Amino acid sequence: MQGYGSDVTNRQRWAGRAVSAVPILFLLLDGIMKLFKPSFVVEATTQLGFPESTIVGIGVILVLSVLLHLLPRTSFLGAVLLTAYLGGAVASKVRIGAPLFDLAFALIIAELLWGGFWLRDGSVREFFPIRRLAKAPAGLTGSQALSKSFQE
Repeated sequence: MQGYGSDVTNRQRWAGRAVSAVPILFLLLDGIMKLFKPSFVVEATTQLGFPESTIVGIGVILVLSVLLHLLPRTSFLGAVLLTAYLGGAVASKVRIGAPLFDLAFALIIAELLWGGFWLRDGSVREFFPIRRLAKAPAGLTGSQALSKSFQE
């Protein structure tokens, strides 16, 4: 069977679920908090330059994207939408000159999201294959072996 679960062991699937739990829970909590608009969420969002009137809409989009990612048939669409959301977060942080940690945090969340997805879904592995390099022949540096492997 091609697609969801092909060539994925039970151990890999559970590892993927564990890795995915961190970004999913964080993004779901972030989206739900935007729906209820506590004062610290309003303050943080307006500091990024967004009007308060947009907070609930952003929260709805975020929660829907997480839900799409949780459903096996729409996981890929959800992952793409969440990646776009995180890209917007990075762009907003860059625009206001936020510290490097704030930028790196969104990127780490995106990496965990896709890493967990890659572990638990065979179709993602087909879409994003990870190639293993053979041992470099004697006399070749690492970069020479890498370029030779891409030529083959």
